[in-house]
Amino acid sequence: MREMATTEHELSIVSLTPGAAAKIKDLMAEEPEGEASVLRIAVQGGGCSGFQYALGFDRGAQEGDNELESHGIAVVVDPFSAPYLAGTEIDWVEGLQAGFAINNPNVSASCGCGHSFQVEEGGSPEDAAGCGSGCSH
Repeated sequence: MREMATTEHELSIVSLTPGAAAKIKDLMAEEPEGEASVLRIAVQGGGCSGFQYALGFDRGAQEGDNELESHGIAVVVDPFSAPYLAGTEIDWVEGLQAGFAINNPNVSASCGCGHSFQVEEGGSPEDAAGCGSGCSH
């Protein structure tokens, strides 16, 4: 019974839409064999508002990572990032400014450029950059 609760919790950290999963599969196929086994999603200090997202490919999970699967994509989230990403959905948006759209219910404020954010807990990491440093777009 405990194992089931853990699985449900891990699955609620982050999810991909079918469109995002399809785009990620395409991008993974372009990487050298074995270099893109998992999608790593993280939160890092920086940007105008205190935090910024990091999405990238990795060879596999690290010790302590939360491992989950969404639409056939293996996803890993480090233990620091997991609380900030709980309930997040990642989508792929086509159009003039095509890219990944991150819908994070934990965000209390975000930068005008949309690349950084704050959470209600008031926790900006000590190494977070001041306003303007992450908004070069």
